[in-house]
Amino acid sequence: MSTTRHLVNRRRRLATVAAERATTIPATTTTTVPDALRPDEPDSHSPQDPGDQADSDDEAPDEAPAAPRAGRPASTVRVRLPAVLCALTVLFGAFAAWSFTSADRLRDDPSRQNTALTDIGRTSEVKGRITEGVNAVFSYNYASPDTSRQAAKKYLTGKAVGQHEEMLAEVRAQAPKQKLVLTTTVTESGVELLDGDRARLLVFADQSNTRTGKADETTYAAAMFAVDAVRRGDGWRISAIDTFTR
Repeated sequence: MSTTRHLVNRRRRLATVAAERATTIPATTTTTVPDALRPDEPDSHSPQDPGDQADSDDEAPDEAPAAPRAGRPASTVRVRLPAVLCALTVLFGAFAAWSFTSADRLRDDPSRQNTALTDIGRTSEVKGRITEGVNAVFSYNYASPDTSRQAAKKYLTGKAVGQHEEMLAEVRAQAPKQKLVLTTTVTESGVELLDGDRARLLVFADQSNTRTGKADETTYAAAMFAVDAVRRGDGWRISAIDTFTR
């Protein structure tokens, strides 16, 4: 009986102590954050809205472009090739225009044309006249020196007069003593330029030099030279002699 009362009293004391603690120690409160202030956090357990998925796909960055070659900025690689092609087009266009204009001028100005290959009659005329002149002025006979001088007056003009005198000076000096006879024969000639009343020819000739003293002695030589010719009146004259020597 005493034991039962003892247990009842013990339970009452425990209940009293619990009540006193409940009044002296405040209960722990839980702060609730309103939904409007909560950050938008995706719920890993809830399915994603298809519309949200489409928006995220639209905002995804495009595929990265291929990187330019090392050492060259991307803008330079894109711009340089068109710029170079444009510059080349302009240059070729300017060159074509200049070539067309120059060719047109040559066609319109007969005095600047080289008709050596197109004007057959005039080419033949100048070749015949200069061949005749070279044979005459570069031949000399000690017995008739005036023949050479007359030929020079007929076929030479300008600079060629002094050149001819210089080239035949030694022949004239030695001719009376050695009884020299110099004969020049043109074997081939070609008209390099025929420009209106001017021409240039390349001449090949054979020369024989004969001494008619006690014993005849003849030497032979080949010559090659160019002559400039001009038309005077109804004929052509040699205006300059080029022996290709300095």
